[in-house]
Amino acid sequence: MLSKNQLKLVRSLELKKNRKKEGLFVAEGPKVVGDLLRAGYIPHSIFMVQGSGFMVHGSGAKVQDSGFKVQGSSFLVTDDELRKLSFLQHPQEVLALFEIPQTSALSPQPSALALALDGIQDPGNLGTIIRIADWFGITTIYCSEDTADCYNPKVVQATMGSLAHINIVYTNLEALLRQYDGPIYGTLLDGQNIYQQELSSEGIIVMGNEGNGISPAIRQLVTHKLLIPNYNPSSETAESLNVAIATAITCAEFRRR
Repeated sequence: MLSKNQLKLVRSLELKKNRKKEGLFVAEGPKVVGDLLRAGYIPHSIFMVQGSGFMVHGSGAKVQDSGFKVQGSSFLVTDDELRKLSFLQHPQEVLALFEIPQTSALSPQPSALALALDGIQDPGNLGTIIRIADWFGITTIYCSEDTADCYNPKVVQATMGSLAHINIVYTNLEALLRQYDGPIYGTLLDGQNIYQQELSSEGIIVMGNEGNGISPAIRQLVTHKLLIPNYNPSSETAESLNVAIATAITCAEFRRR
């Protein structure tokens, strides 16, 4: 049976200050929870309904399809109890609390391609960008300190498990880029057509805030300005692309080369 304290703890983790205080975040659904477990994230508690892909196993839980066993407190809950716990409109059989891993501000690797996010605010956009990075084999994302928290429940859900595969580092983005000696790419309205530019297999791709784009301080550090062209310039169209869509187009073009 779900206790009031358990419910209170889970619901409190909607707020960043409480996630930071408790050192925990929420993940939901067999796919997301399973991927995090396999990636070595440490579970604090797992809540599952009868008949889900998970089952109570001793003091922990077991992923039935794979036989994968994990430690941590596990609890069987009713559908109604899971709805009370869940941040989703339609809960997905299992909800888990994981410990937030400790990360360090790693220096960018000169032989790799990485993303840098400058003030991304929307949790859905951030989660989608993490998923995009995973798809295109980009394993590190550097986030400015004012970028949305990657452990926000909405972000975690939007990643669809890709959070387990990406190293996400929150840092002083300007300082990091100043000490980086590789190419720094940025999508800007005064940039050059991305389809006509030479693109490297290494470097940092900067994506800016939804409303304001790349901040002035970071813009000055961009060494290669890129533009995703509008193919209907003779008529009135959207003013800009959604940042997650722009990230997907940009990453696809880099990998196509």
